[in-house]
Amino acid sequence: MKKVTKDMLIGQIIQDHPNSVSTLMSFGLGCVMCPASQMESLEEAAMVHGMDVNTLVEALNGAIEKAEA
Repeated sequence: MKKVTKDMLIGQIIQDHPNSVSTLMSFGLGCVMCPASQMESLEEAAMVHGMDVNTLVEALNGAIEKAEA
């Protein structure tokens, strides 16, 4: 499993792990399909939305691990 890191682009995360969309949206990142997601890192998106990137990374990796089990 390729782990998600805070410096990964949102577009790359979605490409590598399509099931991550629901987790991203549950954190209020509803613009996961917008063009900006292709150039914005997870850390940048977390800052813009006022959330802790480490919590988001943990949730994404947990959801991905569960989906791939």
